[in-house]
Amino acid sequence: MSTPATVAPLTTQDAEALITAARRAAEAAGVTVSVTVLDAGGHLIAFRRDDRAVLISGETSTRKAYTALQLNAPTADLVDLVKPGGPFHTLPTALDRPLLFIAGGLPVHRDGRLIGAVGVGGGTPEQDHGFAATALGTLA
Repeated sequence: MSTPATVAPLTTQDAEALITAARRAAEAAGVTVSVTVLDAGGHLIAFRRDDRAVLISGETSTRKAYTALQLNAPTADLVDLVKPGGPFHTLPTALDRPLLFIAGGLPVHRDGRLIGAVGVGGGTPEQDHGFAATALGTLA
């Protein structure tokens, strides 16, 4: 029986790079955002909310990151699944933390393994998804 290869965890340096890239992309678009980065266990590694951002954007970015981590999927891919009658419609009541299925949360993988998640809140769902995707590109 072989031992699984070790994958480097998400570090605070990685988290800061994700936040910086997402904020720069947002600033280039004229948008003020909050960015949350979680490790594979759902622990907050880094968070940044600009003073000009709407207060709720911090909670939004955290829930987006948490949702992406728990379901190991981009939150943009989940929107249709939570509509009434959809397979995830009742899922938020089954977990101890409500989920927010709006684009802007992305899982972070290294060597094919889930190591964390990033969430962006403050722009439109499409903008937030793009900012998060830009941030992920910095870790490649």
